[in-house]
Amino acid sequence: MKKNPPIIIRQEREIMPDRSIDVNEFSRQYLLNPERWDRAFSFLRDTDLAGIKIGRHELEGSDLFVSVDEYVSKDESDTRLEAHRKYADIQYIISGDEIMGIVPLGKTSETVPYNAEKDVVFLESDKEKLLHATPGRYFIFFPDDAHKPGIKVVGQATVKKAVIKVRIR
Repeated sequence: MKKNPPIIIRQEREIMPDRSIDVNEFSRQYLLNPERWDRAFSFLRDTDLAGIKIGRHELEGSDLFVSVDEYVSKDESDTRLEAHRKYADIQYIISGDEIMGIVPLGKTSETVPYNAEKDVVFLESDKEKLLHATPGRYFIFFPDDAHKPGIKVVGQATVKKAVIKVRIR
């Protein structure tokens, strides 16, 4: 049975999955741990995101947690591609907007070796697809998705974002 990323209804507003999400990988990961994914989507649906405090919010210890941050978007040259091995990221813009780059891991080269403690490797590529991230749409990045968040749209702007970290390995 194939499972697609859900449309989330939040206070009469739909939060749509971005078309960049690898639906086959989502289905595979969802079927391995549906309770964890359902809890992540429930958080996105039921939490007062506008009022949530900056910082880490544990939902299931280190297996499922949310990192909420507020920052100023940057020039693309000041951002880096990254990828993770242990977690999938569900990224949702609470306020503001930004551009995110995405490219398959196989089309990148490593610039900073993998840090197991932080679960991150930094990469570079000239094959990125740029996506406009706004409230009302969420993104899921799996270990094979290198992604570059935080790029300014036109001018620098303040962005508040929730990143739900879902342990998959």
